[in-house]
Amino acid sequence: GREVKFATAWSLAIAGDADRARLLADDLARDYPDDTLVRFNYLPVIHAQLALNRREPGKAIDLLQSAAPYELSDTWWRILAPIYVRGEAYLMTHRGAEAAAEFQKFLEHRGLVGNTPTSVLAHLQLGRAYALAGDNTRAASAYQDFLLLWKNADPNIPVLRQARTEYARMRKLRS
Repeated sequence: GREVKFATAWSLAIAGDADRARLLADDLARDYPDDTLVRFNYLPVIHAQLALNRREPGKAIDLLQSAAPYELSDTWWRILAPIYVRGEAYLMTHRGAEAAAEFQKFLEHRGLVGNTPTSVLAHLQLGRAYALAGDNTRAASAYQDFLLLWKNADPNIPVLRQARTEYARMRKLRS
């Protein structure tokens, strides 16, 4: 179905397999030409992720403009993908305040996103965004929230190790 194709295509795009991600995106476009979520949510996310992989965050932001009216739509797994990718694009362009505004939407819509992977990772990205914006107090709080959510996780997960390193570096700079 469309959700599985989208999840697979976005995952492939995140993993750097652009060719296979594009093939699935083409399948989605062909199989669901009149589907609002496919046209204005799924396809822009896939193409924006591919743009981020090419270090083209401005293009990613542009591609996601069409998703804005639909980004809080009630999809089957509620990951707010356009918001997440847009936030990453803002981080890549060193626009911390704009990135924070995007990742803050995950906290504002907790009932919608639940404990999806993007909602949990949004805490880390929010910490990074606040740090980039120079708001170390909010950055520390967001990092702490992320680390609390992952307190029982495997300590060798790369994103968790990276978050701990970033948080320790930030704390060291503050003292």
